[in-house]
Amino acid sequence: MSRDNKQQGEFKTIGLIGKPKHSEALQTLTSLYQFLQARGHNIVVDVRLRGDFEEANINYENLVGIGQKCDLAIVVGGDGYMLGAARVLARFDISVIGVNRGNLGFLTDLDPDDFEQPLTEVLEGNYQTENRFLLEAQVYSHGHLKSSSTAVNEAVLHPDKIAHMIEFEIYVNDNFMINQRADGLILSTPTGSTAYSLSGGGTILTPKLDAISLLPMFPHTLNSRPVVIDANSVVRLKPALSNTTEMQISCDSHVNLSVLPGDEVIIKKTQHQLKLVHPQNYNYFHVLHTKFGWGHKLY
Repeated sequence: MSRDNKQQGEFKTIGLIGKPKHSEALQTLTSLYQFLQARGHNIVVDVRLRGDFEEANINYENLVGIGQKCDLAIVVGGDGYMLGAARVLARFDISVIGVNRGNLGFLTDLDPDDFEQPLTEVLEGNYQTENRFLLEAQVYSHGHLKSSSTAVNEAVLHPDKIAHMIEFEIYVNDNFMINQRADGLILSTPTGSTAYSLSGGGTILTPKLDAISLLPMFPHTLNSRPVVIDANSVVRLKPALSNTTEMQISCDSHVNLSVLPGDEVIIKKTQHQLKLVHPQNYNYFHVLHTKFGWGHKLY
């Protein structure tokens, strides 16, 4: 939905999202609620937090309701919790910012112990906006769509339950690319390039790149390498009939779609995007320095 009357930086209705029954997250959510209430914002709280809040007369909605009614969503948690919220919120015209209550915090900028000043700047219109695309994974059986899901970070083809070599063909825009024998394949967005793909030896893609990374997992050949393609490409995976095990497409390590030998998997960019909001001083390379412990400048 659109909000044509919303001006740049004007966040009137704000949604609060966080992990239920998590004491540290609840502490931060309570502080955020009181802070936003004092500023006069309309506040909508994730319905999964019903019973955790002591404040009275709270307006609760599910994620779809927050996406429909709010101008800004504040997600309190780690990157995993942000990913879960993002898969839903990306379908709506809503900005999203995160408060880190996890480990690395690539997608959650704000410090839970020092959020007031940077959040005030954001609420007053001093911020950066960054659009991150998602991937859609579709599984077809005999030409009929049987399941689908979306991923912010990555879609992964892998064997079900135990590690096992599988064989599959990769096509890009219907052009045959390679017949691959490996433990699987990671298809990553720039957002996910610092996640599972990186741990498998993939390259880091800066967020504004319109690209998808294809990374074979433990390939049974020495000449198989990661490939980066245009994000507007359509990737088709054809698992070989000779595979003896059921496979899965895993989306952000959260949603698993069953894939049988002979099925086809289509991976492509979604039409909707996640609208991330960052403080004005946000610098992606500073995030890499902080999270990965990269060296400082010599001078």
